Amino acid sequence: MNEFSSTNQVCGITPLNTRIVGGKDAPAGSWPWQVSLQRFGRHICGGSLINREWIMSAAHCFSSTNTFGWEVSLGRENLQGTNPNEFSKSVSTIILHPNYDSFTSDNDIALLRLSSAVTFTDYIRPVCLAAAHSVFNSGTDSWVTGWGTVREGEPLPFPQTLQEVEVPVVGNRQCNCLNGVGTITDNMICAGLFGGGKDSCQGDSGGPMVSKQGSVWVQSGVVSFGFGCARPNLPGVYSRVSNYQPWINSHISSDQPGFVQFMSSGPDPDTSATCPGLPPPPLLTTTAPPQDTTTVPEPETTEAELLEPTAKRQYSFLYFYNHLFN
Repeated sequence: MNEFSSTNQVCGITPLNTRIVGGKDAPAGSWPWQVSLQRFGRHICGGSLINREWIMSAAHCFSSTNTFGWEVSLGRENLQGTNPNEFSKSVSTIILHPNYDSFTSDNDIALLRLSSAVTFTDYIRPVCLAAAHSVFNSGTDSWVTGWGTVREGEPLPFPQTLQEVEVPVVGNRQCNCLNGVGTITDNMICAGLFGGGKDSCQGDSGGPMVSKQGSVWVQSGVVSFGFGCARPNLPGVYSRVSNYQPWINSHISSDQPGFVQFMSSGPDPDTSATCPGLPPPPLLTTTAPPQDTTTVPEPETTEAELLEPTAKRQYSFLYFYNHLFN
């Protein structure tokens, strides 16, 4: 058995990622599981390689399970120009989560089977996935990668190099208070800076959010949605990978992805977060609030933002029309 014969042996390892920086171009090979999902040659969404034959992405990237025109680009650094380590594969199967709700974005996750297995290299390797019951406390250091817009409505400049950004996890209670109570479900995980400025954006949908545990990188989230991009007090929202281990394994019978139990240490400050309309944590009684309860102020919201729909983070046909033909 060679070193590349099992997903569990190589998942989450980045031989070429020897340094950590944020908010800038990612050097080639830094995130070898990152893929570009393309239709008719246009980048639509991101995704992550989870074993030799399967890609994980977001359900909202697809209007149907029709595979016509879809390809996956692996080992790619730039969307334009040369990519000597890149390979492309067509897609044979698209599986959307059966309980995906396009209105609430709940269960925003999808699996894609490649037409043939890939060969792992230093530039093409699978990511480890957060196992069921993993714990990502508020503040957990995380990294998001993708080829999305660098600001709302501002595309990546040529040659459109893969971007990386460091963002901390924002607990679900606090994220609910900031994005609107009832917006965030247990199937979601949030991340971002309260001051804004770092976030995923349009074109990043389906891509991975990862955290490092020991020597391996573990995917905690799939880029899903947000209200605008990198706005203060509006963290980005991701599908919580650890909630989908049984569903993923039910569709991948052989060479199953490498699941890793991620455990944050220490108490989670999010358990004490509260705001009007948010139910108390399960372990807290309603008769007397705890002394250390932190009240999260409701963010000021303009009339335009109140009317703004939840922004999916994939490119649309209108985006391409406006930016490629005008």
